Amino acid sequence: MSTTSKTPSSAGVAPWRPLFCSHLSKMDSPEFVFTSLHPAESKDSPVPYVPRARTCIYRGMWAELPENKHNEAPKNDRVYESDLLTMTTDVRMAKVPEIFASSPGHGDVSQSQGSGGGGPVEAVFWVKDVMTQWRIRGDAYIVGQDIEGSGEESSGTRTVKSKVGERMRIVKEEGRDSWSWGTELTAHFGNLSPGMRGSFRNPVPGSPVSIPPSDKNLGLGQRVNDLQDEVARKNFRVIIIKPDEVEQVDLSVPDKSRRWKYTFVGPNGSETPRGKEVGKWKVEELWP
Repeated sequence: MSTTSKTPSSAGVAPWRPLFCSHLSKMDSPEFVFTSLHPAESKDSPVPYVPRARTCIYRGMWAELPENKHNEAPKNDRVYESDLLTMTTDVRMAKVPEIFASSPGHGDVSQSQGSGGGGPVEAVFWVKDVMTQWRIRGDAYIVGQDIEGSGEESSGTRTVKSKVGERMRIVKEEGRDSWSWGTELTAHFGNLSPGMRGSFRNPVPGSPVSIPPSDKNLGLGQRVNDLQDEVARKNFRVIIIKPDEVEQVDLSVPDKSRRWKYTFVGPNGSETPRGKEVGKWKVEELWP
């Protein structure tokens, strides 16, 4: 079941989290712009990577799946909490191999069908109701069907459990040993609507419309009620964003606008002249 790091972060709640979550609760749909690095397509390119941005939906903090009365999937007890943002994606989307290819040794693109990753990403939220922008930078990890199984774990799976696990805070000891990564993955799938689950049975994203899918199971507009649907689950992934830097820009009062920068410095981080360490986060107040 749970093989999460046995030494989860001892730091408390990130200082930016309460306000961030409060702001997102004001959004009818918590949309954000997600940017990853795409390998340059030309060998003559002056840079190895180019940015790729797309609009995505925030799905809650990892290990704290939002309540959904329509979700019939088994769920873990609330044993952990975290400051790790989640989103869902199709493994056939470009963002998945991008996260693997840009990873510093935690998994290459040939491994992108499974769990792993670790590439740098950025997420930007604009909360119009409070005139505040949140910019979150860090590494992204992919959770796939191989996250839990009876065989030997892949290096990608071990990386996810180690890197993500070190930022998962224990809130209840009882039930910790039975907490399951696989259960959490299925619960994320169950939290989607049947129509959204059906999107994982779409034709291959980006493939030519002029060439019909060879797999007759693929097609637009499908609805999936079976939480173990073989085709949809094969393509379904959860992406976890592990923040290292968070910026909050408050533009609600023009003559008092401010920017706050939160930097994760780790257990041995030292105080800097302009900032102070809050738990494991350094906080600086800046001009916007």
